[in-house]
Amino acid sequence: MEGINLWAVLVAALSSFLLGGVWYGPLFGKAWNAAAGMDPQKQGHPAKIFGGAFVFSIIAAMAFAYLLGPAPTLTTAISMGAVAGVGLVAASFGINYLFAQRGATLWLIDAGYHTLQFTLFGLILGLWH
Repeated sequence: MEGINLWAVLVAALSSFLLGGVWYGPLFGKAWNAAAGMDPQKQGHPAKIFGGAFVFSIIAAMAFAYLLGPAPTLTTAISMGAVAGVGLVAASFGINYLFAQRGATLWLIDAGYHTLQFTLFGLILGLWH
């Protein structure tokens, strides 16, 4: 973890949290709830959901910063973010969603979010190291 900019990691985590608010809110919130079979009125306590999501965002940003190393080029960081989003997260979700028999709409929304999330991580970590 030596050489990793913890402020950049924190900002990257915040960026994914903010992206999620827009992505799963006004952009795709209704479609995601329908595809997931969720009733927005019956979701868990917001503090637990948002607090947990932020902790996981910090873990993901920290792990990605570790994989990138202390001084990645901007091009490398953004490219690796896109590869991590599509090749690791989206592909892994795809496997799980196939076995759970979840639809393509749900996968596309979730895979798209995580692809942008890790690409944003790359942008922030590539600019600020």
